[in-house]
Amino acid sequence: MKKALVLGGGGFIGSHMVRKLKNENFWVRSVDLKYPEFSETEADDFICADLADPIIARDAIDTKFDEIYQFAADMGGAGFIFTGDNDADIMHNSALINLNVIEASLRRNSRKIFYSSSACIYPEHNQIDPLKPNCEESSAYPANPDSEYGWEKLFSERLFLAFARNYNFDIRIARYHNIFGPEGTWRGGREKAPAAICRKIAQAKNGDSIDVWGDGNQTRSFLIIDECIEGTLKLMRSNYTGPVNIGSEEMVSINQLVSMIADISGKKIKINNIKGPEGVRGRNSDNKLIQEKLHWRPSKPLTWGLEKTYHWIQDQVLGLDVKSY
Repeated sequence: MKKALVLGGGGFIGSHMVRKLKNENFWVRSVDLKYPEFSETEADDFICADLADPIIARDAIDTKFDEIYQFAADMGGAGFIFTGDNDADIMHNSALINLNVIEASLRRNSRKIFYSSSACIYPEHNQIDPLKPNCEESSAYPANPDSEYGWEKLFSERLFLAFARNYNFDIRIARYHNIFGPEGTWRGGREKAPAAICRKIAQAKNGDSIDVWGDGNQTRSFLIIDECIEGTLKLMRSNYTGPVNIGSEEMVSINQLVSMIADISGKKIKINNIKGPEGVRGRNSDNKLIQEKLHWRPSKPLTWGLEKTYHWIQDQVLGLDVKSY
């Protein structure tokens, strides 16, 4: 039986990857600071510990794995990444995790590693026009990410690629573009835009207003978790190292995103644009390279993923209301 290791397997993307690998009959070990928030882990072995500790990383990678998926990071949505209040922890904790993971993997000769990078590595100056952002993979240099989170991700890309060159690691790198879906964090300050908007609308009454940071004209593309997992496995089992974008090319403004979710909810919702962290003005996945190298592209429209996500978050909100009485 093949063995897989999912680091960050208590998180959103990691827990979905664990489930997928179990469906493929892998023996799966998962490591995270916390268990999955919304369902029981399906991992055969779950280590609840901090990979920023090198001893934990060595204990987790105590044998040779056929596939290692490195999702573990200190991260969150715009309210966590762009305020500046968490920059030191983001850079320190995530860099330590990656340094420990690569060193422990070298000791055990586990050299097939997928690393989850981010669209946040792209230069801020290429994402000023909300209608024409440039997120082609080759545009990453000269580097100028808009956040310390992006700088750390770029450093770690280079770390894994350096080990590929010097120690014959078989590395795969994807730059994720706003992954969302059921069982993603939807409250607490680390949630991303789709989950936050779904929560606000689920809690709102018909005709209410919800707050949106900035003027709402900043643009993004969003990819449902199902297609993220599909694209990741396609990359992992290919002969292409990357980095490559994994995201949707269906770009919308945040105000448009609100309207789409409001339509799904059946409510009339007004937008109250307020001051808050926005990130870059425009960002959209450029999928030319992944189509060329892997013959893969997302197949589902954004509304398909938003419907699944809204109804799941609505159920969560209703469940909280019941428990509060």
